[in-house]
Amino acid sequence: MNALKLKGLIISQSSVFFASSLIFPFYILFIKNVGSSFAQFGLSYGLFGLSSALLHPVIGRLSSKVDHRLFLVVHAWGMAGLLLVLPHVTSIAQVYVIQLLLGMFGALQKHGEKIMVAEFSDGADRGVKIGRYHFWTSIFSAFAIIAGGFLADYFTIYFIFYLSSALYFVSGLMVSPFWKKESRVLARSSWAER
Repeated sequence: MNALKLKGLIISQSSVFFASSLIFPFYILFIKNVGSSFAQFGLSYGLFGLSSALLHPVIGRLSSKVDHRLFLVVHAWGMAGLLLVLPHVTSIAQVYVIQLLLGMFGALQKHGEKIMVAEFSDGADRGVKIGRYHFWTSIFSAFAIIAGGFLADYFTIYFIFYLSSALYFVSGLMVSPFWKKESRVLARSSWAER
């Protein structure tokens, strides 16, 4: 059962890494074009790291009370929404807000991903399973970076953001507790107990 869950996690997170790698090189250029100095660029990335760091202890405390898939769903759907807004950003203040949100969503993804990989890769061959997980997610990231350049040439930079948004949304559907059979069964049984 864990092998099947790990395979599902690999597919959903490969979609996430593909989507993020598709936009990341172009996102950096986009931020630099909105800002007017290296200091603004540095501050925007600092805000990303700071918001992520500050949220990790909170997520850690919530971790025992919340289904870990929820972290990945909030990340995926939050990113999907953010990427629809991102091409329309016109000021550095908006970039700062987006960087704060990106950091928070990134913290949710990191935490949920690591917990789930650990849960689904038990046994003597844990290292092999984790290696396979990182192989596939890294392969999808590499292909996305290559594909992003071609897509930007043949379409527009906006197309890449919208495509990434769709991929994030689909990834959220893949890990969503509302779409998993076991969660629907648990929900029905809890209603029956009332």
